[in-house]
Amino acid sequence: MLLSPLGRMQRRFWTLLLLTLLLLLLVGLLHVDVEMLTPLLRGQTEGLPVTNIMFLKTHKTASSTVLNILFRFAERHNLSVALPVGSRFHLGYPWLFLARYVEGMGQDGPQRHFNIMCNHLRFNLPEVQKVMPNDTLYFSILRNPIFQLESSFTYYRRDAPAFRAAPSLDAFLAAPHTYYNQNLSNAYARNHMWFDLGFDPNAPVEESYVRARLAEVEQRFQLVLIAEHFDESMVLLRRRLRWRLDDVVSFKLNSRSQRTVTRLTPEGQERAKRWCALDWHLYQHFNRTFWASVRAELGPRRLRSEVARLRARRRELEALCLQDRAPKNKTQITDRRLQPFQSGEASILGYNLRQGLDNETLRMCQRMVMPELQYMAHLYTLQFPEKPPKDIPFLKA
Repeated sequence: MLLSPLGRMQRRFWTLLLLTLLLLLLVGLLHVDVEMLTPLLRGQTEGLPVTNIMFLKTHKTASSTVLNILFRFAERHNLSVALPVGSRFHLGYPWLFLARYVEGMGQDGPQRHFNIMCNHLRFNLPEVQKVMPNDTLYFSILRNPIFQLESSFTYYRRDAPAFRAAPSLDAFLAAPHTYYNQNLSNAYARNHMWFDLGFDPNAPVEESYVRARLAEVEQRFQLVLIAEHFDESMVLLRRRLRWRLDDVVSFKLNSRSQRTVTRLTPEGQERAKRWCALDWHLYQHFNRTFWASVRAELGPRRLRSEVARLRARRRELEALCLQDRAPKNKTQITDRRLQPFQSGEASILGYNLRQGLDNETLRMCQRMVMPELQYMAHLYTLQFPEKPPKDIPFLKA
């Protein structure tokens, strides 16, 4: 029997309605995140979430917040993390990374691969590839070198001899060679992000050399984020990793109180650009590539929408988890287990959690505010229960 045009239209309507209802039923039964199905409804291909990830954790670039995001995802999905061996809290820094710096990668027994690598290290690709699978996604984050250097000066004042000898950052930048030499202990004091990438921080700033190194970074790292545009960076990262919104929502960690932030003069800022010229070239280049990726993959309207969703969800979780939304200094944090490590002349802030949270919510909130060292020690105990736990001395003081 032939159907009239109206009949065919009605049949298509009821078929589409039935398929939609079946899909919604499956979502309910399987507890599938509707967000993960949205691309399918738009006719786009969406793969499984990315679970093999190498994050080059640069210094003083909001990287501790990114590390928390990765640690939470790893714990939630029972993924393995390449953690520092024994009692250590970094992967051999400031020396070039070697695979043996990872717990479980010793000389004896079969070698293994890990899902996630995100602790501080100085990048050394051949050794990293011994630890990570072939399909690993590599990404990192950069910050304006002026503000990165200012933060490093405060945070590493007692660690870098060049900083320790200078009366102030402005004084250091006015005559850096008075205080600086090329000792590894001064890695924090010049082109620090360039150094983290495994390059020479004291190399001449020659165009051909700089271009070649930037090309190396582009070839290996599928994504380089920008700290000054953290929320936009998380939107793009989430898209690349194919993760849920809650996977990339975070609270700012390892941040300083404003009283320990130094304001460089305009002249000091120009001196910082010249002193860290390699970092400046690095930052400018990848700031351009970041925004080119945002425009190509999202566009202005969708970016604004996604950033608004991310910030709205952060506000919801702040209201749910935090006693009040303002971060606290060390003396104000009531739970010692949530106190962040204090370094140099910086006053590192943390959080107090609301009272009366149910167990599941408390666990989630604790993970979101857990400082880097404590979370690393926690994951180490989960992965290697047969080994002595990592000791955090400052929590016992």
